[in-house]
Amino acid sequence: MIKVKFLIGDRQHKGFEISGHAGFAESGKDIICAAVSSAAYMAANTITDVIGANADAAAEDGAMSITLNQPDERAETVLKGLELHLTELSKQYPDNIKIIYGGVKNA
Repeated sequence: MIKVKFLIGDRQHKGFEISGHAGFAESGKDIICAAVSSAAYMAANTITDVIGANADAAAEDGAMSITLNQPDERAETVLKGLELHLTELSKQYPDNIKIIYGGVKNA
């Protein structure tokens, strides 16, 4: 199962942590993993490279995270868009994607 944790602090989106595999199909053919990965990379790249927000990002096999180091309204809008997209996807595939919410470390 893919676990998507949206980091919330001071009533603002501060980032996300994604880990796991959907288990919908074999590796390389899993459309759910591909959809989540594509959306997460688009959000992270928009935040870091297009907007240029001050953020820490990391990605490795089966995991990705991004945390804003300071408030950025445009980056928060991207995070809200990712939340909407992945929440709707989790409604279609509830056995494969779990959305959770948590606080930001050191917030």
